[in-house]
Amino acid sequence: MDKSSTDNRSLITDQFNRVHDYLRISLTERCNLRCFYCMPEEGIQLRPRSEFMTAEEVMEMARIFVSLGVKKIRLTGGEPLVRKDAKEIITKLSQLPIELAITTNGILVDDYIATLKSNGLKSINLSLDSLKKEKFNSIVRRDYFDKVISNIDLLLKEKFHVKINAVIIKGVNDDEICDFVAWTRDKNVHIRFIEFMPFTGNKWDWSKGVSFMEIITKIEKKYGDDILKLKDAVNDTAKNYAVKDHLGTFAVISSVTNPFCDTCNRIRLTADGKIKNCLFSGTETDLLSAMRKGEDIIPKILESIWNKKAMRGGMDSFKDFSDSSQNQKNRSMVNIGG
Repeated sequence: MDKSSTDNRSLITDQFNRVHDYLRISLTERCNLRCFYCMPEEGIQLRPRSEFMTAEEVMEMARIFVSLGVKKIRLTGGEPLVRKDAKEIITKLSQLPIELAITTNGILVDDYIATLKSNGLKSINLSLDSLKKEKFNSIVRRDYFDKVISNIDLLLKEKFHVKINAVIIKGVNDDEICDFVAWTRDKNVHIRFIEFMPFTGNKWDWSKGVSFMEIITKIEKKYGDDILKLKDAVNDTAKNYAVKDHLGTFAVISSVTNPFCDTCNRIRLTADGKIKNCLFSGTETDLLSAMRKGEDIIPKILESIWNKKAMRGGMDSFKDFSDSSQNQKNRSMVNIGG
């Protein structure tokens, strides 16, 4: 069935009856960190600004997706706040009938607090892969630990809902899993442990991975019956928990060993205006070029999502996922958007 031949003003659905109402827009491929699991060691090739969406094109894309039923937009990067017109984009997007959110590395947050608050952003996802300064700086290849911790404290003081994303890698930071959970005792932070995922240039293999079960087992060994299972939202990517009497919570995002594809409602739009119907998809649909030619991009959106695979971009089994000949036919994470 050619979905694009049907009513092109319908909701964005795929052939598995999944409705897609959550759009992640990457504002830039640039980043002020160099996290090794996200960006190749040699960095990425910088491209002319003309290849990327302007603020006006970001807004036009957003309006079209909202007309198709998108209810939530998350801004990602690279690092979205390094973009010079980020404040303008945030302000304009906040006027749409959506929930607006952002994922950031936290370095520039203090410069944007007023903009975030005045435009109704209440929840911030922030990356922090270690609670130890030297290790953190080694992972991100920059010296920003103190700034990030300071900005986390600032966000909490300003009553933001702060989710902390930590990619767990064996021999790197898996010894800190219980330290992160202990952090939630007195800090109202929401830790999300993320399984190490394969992308071009990050030298992935599962021997470096730490599974959902390994993470939970480590935490259970320390906290036992004090661990509480929380109710997960319908389209939640995380399995959520808390420790009794802790202010914060923790969760595991198990994209590798225990995926959540059957309830996926996410669409990714790269900074150069290409739609990815799955984080792991090796194929993309160029919306920006079509828009600049004056074409109606709605049929392209609907067709792309209609053709979405059932699981992980067509990698149906863990064997497929761990096969390096299949799992890295993709961009680097920094080129996709978190």
